[in-house]
Amino acid sequence: MTQQKTSISAALIRDAKNATDLDDWGPCPEAIGPQTMDTRGIYLWKDGNRAEAGVWECTAGPSRWVLETNEFVHVLSGSMTITPDGGEPEFVGPGDTIFIPRGWSGNWEIHETLRKLYVIF
Repeated sequence: MTQQKTSISAALIRDAKNATDLDDWGPCPEAIGPQTMDTRGIYLWKDGNRAEAGVWECTAGPSRWVLETNEFVHVLSGSMTITPDGGEPEFVGPGDTIFIPRGWSGNWEIHETLRKLYVIF
């Protein structure tokens, strides 16, 4: 099992980059292309008020995002190009960390299956 309780009463995901027990989260609702973008993930924490943290994985394709929350992202594998409305595209890949503020809007072009650690708040 990837998610575990530790002796300090905290949730733990071991080896998030290689975890194989992610849940099927269905098609990406933000997808805008002809192909289905499938998502999988595991929650580390959820508070019931749209704040959460965990691992998210999505197959390749274009998507459109309008954030109603802040999101902190650390890319574990795969890559994407993020283009804010009215801004320049930015390539993001393994090891990159991003903060995307509430109110941000733009497109994500996921080039190959992307896996990220995320915190939404």
